[in-house]
Amino acid sequence: MKKILMSVVAAMFAVCASAQVYVGGNVGIASVDAGGSDNETVYSLLPEVGYKFNDDWAAGVMFGWSKGNLSNAGGDLSISGLTHTFEINPYARLTVIHGKLINVFCDGGFGYKHYNGSGDKYSIGLRPGIELKLDRFSLMAHVGFLGYQKSDFDHGGESSVWGLDFDGSNISLGIYYNF
Repeated sequence: MKKILMSVVAAMFAVCASAQVYVGGNVGIASVDAGGSDNETVYSLLPEVGYKFNDDWAAGVMFGWSKGNLSNAGGDLSISGLTHTFEINPYARLTVIHGKLINVFCDGGFGYKHYNGSGDKYSIGLRPGIELKLDRFSLMAHVGFLGYQKSDFDHGGESSVWGLDFDGSNISLGIYYNF
């Protein structure tokens, strides 16, 4: 058992030493005025880990947890309330424009989000983004989504959406450390 554990640790150090692994993610917090009731604090913690195969291609996975209002989950759903969620989003990243300080990329992947006691949401599509390189750190921004999303909730709420979504609610910012 010790040999297996040491082999895994050695492999992790070898991968990290080759300067191809990145870790980071997104964190969000907000206060939501729910009409006549008390304000709610909603938050999300979405860590991410990835591996760069070369200058053009990378693969990774974003996963995480959030707490928020379900009425914002799927558009015109007839359900609402506070829920906790878990999500996982594996992706492949193609960097299409390389610059000294800025890269432009597109993530293609699928996602799964589970709303505790309420249902699930699935997606598959493309998310364009931009990277600002700062030595070992990178600031990343994703804007929009092109693809398919399906929400399936337990208490009468199902929706399917195909299309392009570039509204202001579909922006995410994150910070990453490149080994």
